[in-house]
Amino acid sequence: MTDLTELTAVQLVDGYRKGAFSPEEAVRAVLERAERIQPEVNAFVRLTGEEALEQARQAGERWRRGEPCGRLDGVPVTVKDILLTRGQPTLRGSRAVSPDGPWTEDAPSVARLREHGAVFVGKTTTPEYGWKGVTDSPLSGVTRNPHDPSRTAGGSSGGAAAAVSLGAGPLALGTDGGGSVRIPASFCGVFGLKPTYGRVPLYPASAFGTLAHVGPLARDAADAALMLDVVGAPDARDWSALGPAPGSYTEALSGGVRGLRVAYSPSLGGQVAVRPEVAGAVRRAVERLAELGAYVTETDPDFADPVDAFHTLWFSGAARVVQHLRAGQRELLDPGLREIVGAGARYSALDYLAAVDVRMELGRRMGLFHQSYDLLVTPTVPITAFEAGAEVPKGSGHRRWTGWTPFTYPFNLTQQPACSVPAGVDGDGLPVGVQIVAARHRDDLVLRAAHALYEAGAGTSARW
Repeated sequence: MTDLTELTAVQLVDGYRKGAFSPEEAVRAVLERAERIQPEVNAFVRLTGEEALEQARQAGERWRRGEPCGRLDGVPVTVKDILLTRGQPTLRGSRAVSPDGPWTEDAPSVARLREHGAVFVGKTTTPEYGWKGVTDSPLSGVTRNPHDPSRTAGGSSGGAAAAVSLGAGPLALGTDGGGSVRIPASFCGVFGLKPTYGRVPLYPASAFGTLAHVGPLARDAADAALMLDVVGAPDARDWSALGPAPGSYTEALSGGVRGLRVAYSPSLGGQVAVRPEVAGAVRRAVERLAELGAYVTETDPDFADPVDAFHTLWFSGAARVVQHLRAGQRELLDPGLREIVGAGARYSALDYLAAVDVRMELGRRMGLFHQSYDLLVTPTVPITAFEAGAEVPKGSGHRRWTGWTPFTYPFNLTQQPACSVPAGVDGDGLPVGVQIVAARHRDDLVLRAAHALYEAGAGTSARW
């Protein structure tokens, strides 16, 4: 008998259409899986079993009448506990946020999912206010890696990635301000996409400003494209959102990579020390792209590590996030968050504008780079998952999480679309991710290339 928790969203919709199984059966199986994994992995802040089953029953009735209400009718999804969800508290991983309502509004991406009939099975864990690249918080504890619970799931969308990896819903909504979709996708062996900034509207506006993106985590690129087709619609509440998408991302998947110009940068010009097993897995993915007809050149984008500018913008945003808290509430915060809040509060407006200048120059350089290359391919993260509950790997010498993820945050600064595709595992069985980046507004190329890898059997967290 088919294990419904192992099916993609595309396969679930196809099964509903054919009457092979019902949304009720699929959602019940996902909830049972979620309850089973929760004690060990801690992917969820809360599960919404009864509400989800009622939504599934309603979806089942629509499918039986041949009248589905949208493209995801009856498909189980999870929502990171950063995004507003009507009828459920959104605590943002913080003990300083009151669970008292009313919780009467959906974030734009959540609203679009609801309109298309998606079934909300739970809210997933996040570090406090999504501030770091791993997932643990004073509110909900440590989220662990599905492949080895002694290791981190990554973050800040760690609960979302762990849930997808373990079959607790094929689709998850995450957020990405410096790698927060791509890092856990890489560590957990799933697909994660940070779309072009503004492609998925965000409300309320993030204190981290235009670094903050909303994007899908999924089993594969086809599921992510389907989800982006749904959540990428405009919303009047986000003044910085883009207009309607130029076309269907699902329909664009079949274009393949033949003839695309791919720049392969193993270490950003020697700036990043990449673990050998990670480097090998990424190189094999690049070789597969070449076999599929892409023109691959080993070359590097021309920029120095923009981490200082990123810290100025990120830490300032963190200070703004908690500015409204009283002294007693601040004592409840994650100690690491309190540290960066202190740093952020000391920056001047001139410091902030100098960081914006760095960002603009980086964007200029990448804009010119993509005149010569359609895609840039790098490792997603230069390491695999390390010990759970730590911000940085033991003995690494890094002070902050940005020290071990230098491939991700530059493309938040530039607002480019970027994804992480599973590219195999290391000697400990821990997943490796390959990052694919395109010019702004070319989300279709990122998804096409990722889909080509999946079609070729390369998008996997198993050894090739």
